[in-house]
Amino acid sequence: MAGVPEQVDSSAQRTLDDAATPTTRWGLTVLDWVRVGLLVAGVLCVLTGLLPREEAEANLRRIGPLLLFLGSVIVLAELTRQAKVFDVIAHRLAILGRGNYPALFLLCVLFAAATTILLNLDTTAVLITPVMLALAVPARIPALPLAMTTLWLANTASLLLPVSNLTNLLAADRVALDATGFAARMWAPQLVSLLASMLCLWVWYWRRGRRDDDHYTPPEPIRPRSGSERVLFYTTAGACVLFILAIPVVGDSIGVAAALAAVLAVLAFAIFDRESLRWSLFPWQLLVFVVGLFLVVPTLGRLGLSDLMHTLIGDDSGAAGAFRAAGAGAALSNVANNLPAYTAGEAVVPVEHHNQLLALLIGTNLAPIVTPWGSLATLLCLEFCRTHGLRIPMTRFVLTGLGLAVIATAGAVGALLLTG
Repeated sequence: MAGVPEQVDSSAQRTLDDAATPTTRWGLTVLDWVRVGLLVAGVLCVLTGLLPREEAEANLRRIGPLLLFLGSVIVLAELTRQAKVFDVIAHRLAILGRGNYPALFLLCVLFAAATTILLNLDTTAVLITPVMLALAVPARIPALPLAMTTLWLANTASLLLPVSNLTNLLAADRVALDATGFAARMWAPQLVSLLASMLCLWVWYWRRGRRDDDHYTPPEPIRPRSGSERVLFYTTAGACVLFILAIPVVGDSIGVAAALAAVLAVLAFAIFDRESLRWSLFPWQLLVFVVGLFLVVPTLGRLGLSDLMHTLIGDDSGAAGAFRAAGAGAALSNVANNLPAYTAGEAVVPVEHHNQLLALLIGTNLAPIVTPWGSLATLLCLEFCRTHGLRIPMTRFVLTGLGLAVIATAGAVGALLLTG
């Protein structure tokens, strides 16, 4: 069937850094060297005095809990994938759809959105994308709609909880909101964003005119084959559930909750499948990238980036200022990347302008789907599709992404203002 990769083996999936980019010297990928280079540049900024040591230390103290969360949740998600929890869920959803495309569409949206909201957008990008592509082969489903569902929802479903996106953790800290308080402010923007995503996905990728058949073939269910596989399956799934249940109650200790859930999964694998515990499970590349970013971006702010962002965002705390902040965040995200776009914008938004800051967050979360480098999640999804034989037409990708970015961002900011 056109659009379906010839072979996608979910049991042999690896993270994008292992699968998508050729390794170079010392076993590092090109992308790894870029991340290390960013960290080196950040250290040089501090050593040369371009970034005062006190400011650098304050930034690192701020992101310390975020790094604990990010590292832990990636390890938890990767071990959960190895235990085939995501594969089982995806196949069960396809079986539940009974060959009906509209039903499958709703179930896939629910799966990708829930994973993004509860386990972070990078989990959706790195782990759910290959699972969905693997589902395309046994069910004889065109792969492009499945890929775009995970790619878009990895970004547009990342508003509801602080854990959904690293930028959310930064924003929640800035406006002093715990998980429940943050969700109370962002539920309406998230709902609008999801509805916009569903509309655009159906019209541009899922409707009858965009695929070959009216029905698909429900795949066979995946089941653990041995006692040890069953233990790993239920233990890692239970660790994820415990982490999710802890989100509303742990407040600022979300990193500790993620770490404890990850430790539970690691212990299970240490007992029943020690060979699967590799140093590559630890996402040092992502942590290096974040640390380097929080040293380089403040330095660029001192060299003129803050003046540019202030000009774009302005000082208006009302509706006009909110839409300007969202637009500035959306534009800079697609020019550069959403994480530096948010941090650069946050630096010039007054602390008391909560709506303006949250609108900036909306722009940097929802809009980085126009260019391939707009967000790390977008880049990961696209590169994984490329290495597994799925070609996404770039003109179509840009035009449909631009349409969704405008609709979702404008609608979400309007919902934020109406419910604020």
